[in-house]
Amino acid sequence: MRILVIGGGGREHAIAWALKKSEKVTQLYCAPGNAGIAQVAECVPIAVDRFDELIQFSVDHAIDLVVVGPDDPLAAGIVDAFEAQGIQIFGPRKNAAEIEGSKVFMKGLLKKYDIPTARYETFTDYETALAYLKEQTAPIVVKADGLAAGKGVIVAQTIEEAVQALEDMMINKVFGESGSQVVIEEFLEGQEMSILAFVDGETVKPMVAAQDHKPIFDGDLGPNTGGMGTYTPLPHIPQSIIDESIENIIKPTAKAMVSEGRPFCGVLFAGLMITKDGPKTIEFNARMGDPETQVVLPRLKTDLVDIILAATNGRLDQIDIEWSDDAAVCVILASEGYPASYPKGRVISGLEEAAALDNVLVFHAGTASDNGNYVTSGGRVLGVVGRGADLVQARERAYEAAKAISFEGVQYRSDIGEKALR
Repeated sequence: MRILVIGGGGREHAIAWALKKSEKVTQLYCAPGNAGIAQVAECVPIAVDRFDELIQFSVDHAIDLVVVGPDDPLAAGIVDAFEAQGIQIFGPRKNAAEIEGSKVFMKGLLKKYDIPTARYETFTDYETALAYLKEQTAPIVVKADGLAAGKGVIVAQTIEEAVQALEDMMINKVFGESGSQVVIEEFLEGQEMSILAFVDGETVKPMVAAQDHKPIFDGDLGPNTGGMGTYTPLPHIPQSIIDESIENIIKPTAKAMVSEGRPFCGVLFAGLMITKDGPKTIEFNARMGDPETQVVLPRLKTDLVDIILAATNGRLDQIDIEWSDDAAVCVILASEGYPASYPKGRVISGLEEAAALDNVLVFHAGTASDNGNYVTSGGRVLGVVGRGADLVQARERAYEAAKAISFEGVQYRSDIGEKALR
């Protein structure tokens, strides 16, 4: 098969790496890719929003299957565009991708079908939202309705901070039109958990659970990011809680989408909070998570191509998916200044030394090539993954590899996975 992966981050590097292992793949392309993805796929300089060019490339190169990584093209209808040309593509159609593209839609869906989530209100008018906010207590969560590169959610520790977030979103338009509508919801306390699932209509095949670390600094301090690290499995979270999340949240959501005439085909990502009242939904994404994908796919034993083909052809219920029992820990190496503005073009050293270590994978997120060097080109630069029989071993591998890599201003958290080991 000739396969095209769309995207250019760490998630797409992990997807390309997993696809490359399949004996069915004869040619692998990635658009636009990055310097690391170029090691496993032929990178094509076409942006993810250039649907006509991507379709033309697929026709010219007899592409058999397209796999979409990021959220923006899904929300914009890339799957509908490819399907209209008869090209097989893995991902939800535009009306199903709205479960991530609009938090207002997502919260309304959960409310309608009585699926556990935080209490909330939605607003399109700043003054009304402000008046409501001033009657609440902190901590409280303010969310931009639309896509905002993982940064449109502010967990405010004070009402003043929440008011500032509201002003930034609705008045200052820091997230553009994504902030013209906002969700204000109760702050949920507990452990976070991410469950990704292959979905085909009402058929749900969950992946192994993982835990993300959103804040930039150790101890979950500082502003939220797109994710500073992940690990799997979650030995401190009972299997009964994971099963409850699948049965009471993910499966009913897939069924609700079918009932709404928006059947979901692709990867549905549930961001959950395990509260004292049980698991509740924080968010849904319409694609694989980043950096969850970087730890989940290394544990996948079944051929990823087989799973994707089963889902796109309505046969997901007929495939058994196997996972390894080992552990994986991903540490994100980020640029100085991230998640605010950051420099680019800083030379990265130590990549070969890190990749040569046993049970280590290095996924490139924001890198480019420059005169034979790898250089930084994004906020999150690399996802360094360690694998082992358990989390202790996997953490040791990940941090040994992270220490081998350097670039000016590099920053990373030193506590990824510690919650499971306390």
